[in-house]
Amino acid sequence: MCGITGYIGNEGAAPILLRALKKLEYRGYDSSGIAVLNNGSIILRKMKGRISALENAIGDEKIPGTAGIAHTRWATHGEPSDINAHPHTNESGSIAVVHNGIIENYAKLRLWLKERGAAFRTNTDTEVAAHLINYFYEKTPHPSLLDAVAKSVEKLEGSYALGVVCAALPDRIIAVRKDNPLVVGLGNGENFIASDVPAILEYTRDVYFLNDGEIAVLYRDHVDIFNEQGEPVEIKPA
Repeated sequence: MCGITGYIGNEGAAPILLRALKKLEYRGYDSSGIAVLNNGSIILRKMKGRISALENAIGDEKIPGTAGIAHTRWATHGEPSDINAHPHTNESGSIAVVHNGIIENYAKLRLWLKERGAAFRTNTDTEVAAHLINYFYEKTPHPSLLDAVAKSVEKLEGSYALGVVCAALPDRIIAVRKDNPLVVGLGNGENFIASDVPAILEYTRDVYFLNDGEIAVLYRDHVDIFNEQGEPVEIKPA
């Protein structure tokens, strides 16, 4: 069991992500990390150990950017280490993913992706998701992160809750779930994702629990949700 969270708004993302992670530490504490979007790049900070170790490593560093994703891990694939900590990225670091769950067919997908030029850094199942999303994103004549995520989850077998960001699209976070909980927090000029409600209660009490197969696209001022057929879903906060 792992914990994921994400934030997009007008405030600095890093402190908010770290505070939310602390509320999720019961879901895993062998490593943690954050990925923050900033000026066409993704700033990645992750390391082995409890969230306090990540906080101490960041220290007084001012990480710019008002959108990002974060993760606290209980290892399933790959031993606890700095490199195996989430978020995981594609080879260029332009797409980052956090994941709770187990991708059962990751070995088959890993081989399929390696045959198409993907270079892996770890043996984790989550890195497969990052490369798979990148594959479909790059193969699209008019790249759409939403379409790339939708095509990727069609190939994934197992259980997952995913948070995805792309350096080229700093105005959005994509989230999707199957058999693992994921909640969308609806704020005023800011929106959130989290594995569990307590992570975001400090910021909002308006939440929407994603159903299996639904994909959420979070922007600063609104959230769009689509079902497995790509049809818009009406958001009714719990």
